[in-house]
Parts: sequence; structure tokens; C-alpha cells
Amino acid sequence: MTEAEKLNIKSFLDQDERKDLLRILTAGSVDDGKSTLIGRLLFDSKKLYDDQLTALERDSRRMGHAGDDIDYALLLDGLKAEREQGITIDVAYRYFSTNKRKFIIADTPGHEQYTRNMVTGASTANLAILLVDARTGVITQTKRHTYLVSLLGIKHVVVAVNKMDLVDFDKNIFDSICYEYKNFITDLNIPDINFIPISALKGDNVVDKSERMPWYNGKCMLEFLETVHVSSDRNFEDLRFPVQFVNRPTLDFRGFSTTMASGIIKKGDLVKALPSGQTSTVTSIIGAAGEQEDAFPPQAVTVTLADEIDVSRGEMLVHPDNMPRMERHFEAMLVWMDEKPMNPNIQFYIKHTTNTTKARFDQIKYKVDVNTMEQSNVDQLELNEIGRVVLTTVKPIFFDPYRKNRQTGSFVLIDPLTHNTCAVGMIIDKLSDKDLPSKIVDKDREKIIRGEALISQEEREMRYSQKGTTIWITGLHGSGKNNLAYTLERKLFELGAVAILMDGSTIRSGLSKELDYSPSDRAEHLRRVAEVCKVLNDQGVIVICSFISPKDSIREQVAEIIGKDKFNLIYMDASLEFCKNHKPEFYQKVDKGETVHVPGIDEDFEHPLNADLILKPENEEENLDELIRYLQNGKIFPIN
Repeated sequence: MTEAEKLNIKSFLDQDERKDLLRILTAGSVDDGKSTLIGRLLFDSKKLYDDQLTALERDSRRMGHAGDDIDYALLLDGLKAEREQGITIDVAYRYFSTNKRKFIIADTPGHEQYTRNMVTGASTANLAILLVDARTGVITQTKRHTYLVSLLGIKHVVVAVNKMDLVDFDKNIFDSICYEYKNFITDLNIPDINFIPISALKGDNVVDKSERMPWYNGKCMLEFLETVHVSSDRNFEDLRFPVQFVNRPTLDFRGFSTTMASGIIKKGDLVKALPSGQTSTVTSIIGAAGEQEDAFPPQAVTVTLADEIDVSRGEMLVHPDNMPRMERHFEAMLVWMDEKPMNPNIQFYIKHTTNTTKARFDQIKYKVDVNTMEQSNVDQLELNEIGRVVLTTVKPIFFDPYRKNRQTGSFVLIDPLTHNTCAVGMIIDKLSDKDLPSKIVDKDREKIIRGEALISQEEREMRYSQKGTTIWITGLHGSGKNNLAYTLERKLFELGAVAILMDGSTIRSGLSKELDYSPSDRAEHLRRVAEVCKVLNDQGVIVICSFISPKDSIREQVAEIIGKDKFNLIYMDASLEFCKNHKPEFYQKVDKGETVHVPGIDEDFEHPLNADLILKPENEEENLDELIRYLQNGKIFPIN
């Protein structure tokens, strides 16, 4: 290879590297021709390899939906289900470039049940191509996709009126569709809208101007995509440098690395670290090619500061005179993306820029019907539903409204158990304390007056995945009931249950300190225990009790107080001989007369005939497993 050829290649590569990137979203109803349009763009711009062309021609004859023409949609509909049904299900990304620009195209499904897929594809898009069938005009799906594009802050929209060949390239039909669409979008925030009449299948106005539509004086699709100005869409005013990690390759170097979210940072700039409020000066900016004088989005850089201030992942560098919101309370539009419906009573992880904390729902203001734009009151959101919510985070986050800054105004919610991404959100703005929704309504005040909890039993069960229940283990002194109670508490703790253990020695050292072991005091002692169990069960807590409770009448009274539906009697069936061998010190005192009122010795112990579970102390290893199975089969823990 000659030096001239090497220079030409280097020049070409340098020029290609400097091309800017346009991220495009395509959306439309079923059969509007999204995949066909993208396939035509790739085909006519000569961006397909020979083997791809051969496969496309073969597949078009075998499974195409375009008659004798090549079915360009097959270039994108790669899933078996997509090809069988002739629809797009998953988001398909295609990459190509021309002499002027690089492109990433996200072909998104049009069905309502795939709303989350469209949101995923739109999250990084600069421009949206909305396809409209010239025969049907603006339909419900068109309005839904436009609303989603507006919600996600895409500023440039191309309305591609497709299949003009099927309406004889009629200008009046095109004008009528444009007029109807303009009337619809008056209330939506989309600053740049363009209309292009096309035939994706035949190639009219896709890559080359159509001779069959001489009345159209605008640009063809590819020319428009090559020239549309999107670089100014980025926020270069507000410096937002969310620290991703602290870079310490050596002891002498300490830098802060991230991908720039917005704004411009320069050497010598005074910056403030949030949330500490400490300030310092930028001493160097290091990018992929080494040191540079400044940095801007979407560059990934490392900056060093003149002072050793405390900054770590999740914190942010900003200009002191241009601060983001620092709030715990804010309103947001939320798109629910999880198969499991929202549980507004639990806390979710919120991932915002590089920061992760926990967040709770204070209010669901309304749900938006994406087909009609109507608002309705709901208690939760389900898959693909969109709503306006009020959120409160555990610690403040540093954000801007989404309409001003997409990078710092967006977030995702993560399920704390499955760690699935369950929702994406766009922050509307902060919410002051006085505007926070009141959790106490008139119905709640009536409950408070009556002494009733504002949290229902169902809500507690959902939070803890268990039923508030008492496991009452009875048996003689030395029967092994304490061993079972303590090992059960440990096992439930390991499994994630919320459980509390109470036994005789613990309660008698405090709550029943003044009571002795006489039958009347024993009854009062157990009555107090039962009242505590009832309170804890009502709070959704599992209580494990280990008490002799020798009489059926006493156990019946305990069950009445706690509630028979929450009382589970476990009998440790041990012989007196076993108990004496297991606890010899205690029974030696009994034999000497030092201890009195001992069930099984000088007082009766009535063997429970209605026990829910009877266990033998000799089977110590199996007893715990059997008791856990009892809880699972009774849907006490876990309940789901």
C-alpha cells in the first residue's frame, strides 16, 4: 500500500470518527410500515452486504408480506413470532452511516401491550419517526405514540405519511392528515414537527425525491435525517457531573470519573461538591486522548481538583452559582414496566444518575389512559400503565426537571426483592413540604378516634410476607420446648421473617415480676402474655411463646384473647422421666421441697387434646423441620 493510499484511509477514518450520531426512534401502528421504512433506508443507501441481500430475497419469497416486492421488514423482524405474525414485538436496533452522519435506529413495537418496549427504545432517542398509514390517517395508536414521545422529551418528530402509493399520491389526503395531526398536538410539548409523504415499499421520498409527488417541495427522509440539527438539544448550560467512581491508579493521583450529564467543565473552574457543599478548583481534565481543556456531554472524563475534598460515587460536582434541586420530595410521571403490579406500600430502590437510595410512594395522583389521555384515580399501576406520582426518597437527590435536563431528570425504580427494573420515571419538579399529600383523611381520623390502626392486616401481610400469628409451645419443665422455641426463632430470622420470642424466665423478670407460681398468679401471668401477643400479632409479627400453661382452661383463655385464628398450640409431649433427666437441677430442688407449684409433680398438667401439632423431644432434629412445614402449609410464613 502506497503512502498516498495510507493517507487516504487515515483521512477517511478521521472524518468518519468526527461524524455526529443521530439516535432515531420509529413508532406506528401495526402494518404502518416501520420495519419496511428502515429496511428501505438500509437497502437504498447501499448498507447491506451481498449475503444479506440474498437472504432477504429468499425470505421475501418464502415468508414475505409484500407480494411480488421485496419485504424489507424482514431485515428487522428477526424473532420467529415477529415473522410469523408480520408484527414487531421486540426493540430492534440497526446501525448505519452515510457520508454526513452516523445513525442508530430503534424499531419499536406499536402494540399497547409493548409500551415498555417503546419506552426503552425512546429513552435515548433524539428524533422520532411516527408512521401514519395514508389510508387510515391519524388513529388512536398515532395519538398514543405521540403522547409517549412528548412524555419522554423527544424534541424532533417526523410524521411519515406512508403508503401514499395506495392513495394515488393524493396531495389532499396528505394535507388533511397534516391538519388533523397539528390540531391534536397543540397541548403537547413537541417543538419541532415535520411531515414527509412516503412510500416505504416503493421507495418514494425515502432516499431519493419522488417524481410521483411533484407537489411536495420538502426534503426526502434520508436528506432530512442527515441535516436535522440536534446538537443544541443537549443541555450545555447546567454543569452536572455525577461522580461514577473515584479514580486512584497511584498514591499521587486522585480523580473523579464519569460521563458528563450536562453543562461544560473547564480547567480552572470553581466547582462545588454535593451534598457536602465543599468547593475546589478543577486542575486537569483527562479524556480518552489524554488531557484536554474542557469537557461536555456525552464525553467520559476524569477531573482532578486542587483540594482534597470528600467526594464519592453518587455525589455530584456543579458550578456554585448554578445548583440543581436538592430534595427528598418530588412529583414524577412513571411508566410501570414490571409484570408484577405496583405495591405502593413498599420501598423501592431508586437509581438516579450514579446515585442509589430508597424511595416510597406518597401518592398516586392519577393514571393516564394513553389512548384517550383521560385521567383516572387508581390504587396501583400495572404493566405498561403510566401515572403521575409523588415520591419521597430516604436521602436527598440532586435533580433538574426532566423537561430541562433528561439526564438528571430521569430515574428507574428497582424491586427490592427481585432487583428487576420495575419502572422508569421523569421528574416533573420538587414538592414542598406544605404540598405533600396528607396521609390522614376523614375516614382515617374516625379510625384513630376508635383506636383502630390505619394499616390493614392485608397491607401488613403484603409488607412482611407473613401472617401475624402466635406459636404457643406448651409442655412440662425440661420437655425441650425452650430449645425448640429458640431454634425456631433463629430459623425464621434466617428466612427473613419478623418474629419475637417470649418465654417464662424473660417475662417473669419484668412484666410479671411481682407474680409467683400459684395457680391464680400463673393465670394472670399468662393473661398478660396473651395480651402482648395480640398486640404484636395485630402488627403483623409472629410471636413464639414457650410456657408450661398446664390447664386446658388457661390455654383456652389465652386463645380467646389472642384470637383462635391466630393461636397455634404446639405440644411437646415428654414423659416426666425424660424431663427429670433433661433438667436434673430443677427437679432436685423440687424433691427437696425448695420449689413448689410444679405441674406434673404437686399440680396437675392437663395434656392438650386439641393441639395443632404434637412433637416428641426425642426427635429434636426433625421437630424444627416439621414445625416449619406446618407454618408453610398453613400459609403463615411465607404467604406468597
